[in-house]
Amino acid sequence: MPRVGLTPEQVVDHALALIDEQGPEALTLAAVAGRAGVATPSLYKHVSGGLTELRRLVAVRVTGELADRLAEAALGRGGDDAVAAVLRAYHAYATEHPHRYGALPQAPQPDGDLTAAAARLVGVIVAVLRAYGLEGSEAIHAARTFRSLAHGFAALSIGGAFQLAEDLGDTQERMITVLTAGLHGWPRP
Repeated sequence: MPRVGLTPEQVVDHALALIDEQGPEALTLAAVAGRAGVATPSLYKHVSGGLTELRRLVAVRVTGELADRLAEAALGRGGDDAVAAVLRAYHAYATEHPHRYGALPQAPQPDGDLTAAAARLVGVIVAVLRAYGLEGSEAIHAARTFRSLAHGFAALSIGGAFQLAEDLGDTQERMITVLTAGLHGWPRP
């Protein structure tokens, strides 16, 4: 019988706290069990698939958190303003939670919950891009461009790649300007 009060969601909470403190590599069943105050084998009552299942649940949660953050940023905005807000929100989430961001799968495995969370994430981006008249394949190409820019900037920021004195916020604003200009002049087939 699962421990009273301990749910799979709380197990994920403990896993995320561990990841936030020590990085995704620190995620083990023993470490999560210690945080949850249960014996390691007891976690299987809450997360039946062991560490693989726990990593999947973490990926679903982190993907959902990022999707929620982007959706909130886009709410009530359109066009260039929405693109700017979503890019800023993406970078903010990644830099506020660098280890969680590191646990975000860039190529999710086929899984219903993870696929749904990833679809929500991409769906926010595609919805923002509709203001530029991009649909079908062109919307997909533009969403890939958007995600590549957002992920690259976030990953390089987190990794400490930007060591020069110029303000990172200024760089981000220029990046937004380049992207929105490119979206306005998007090549049509």
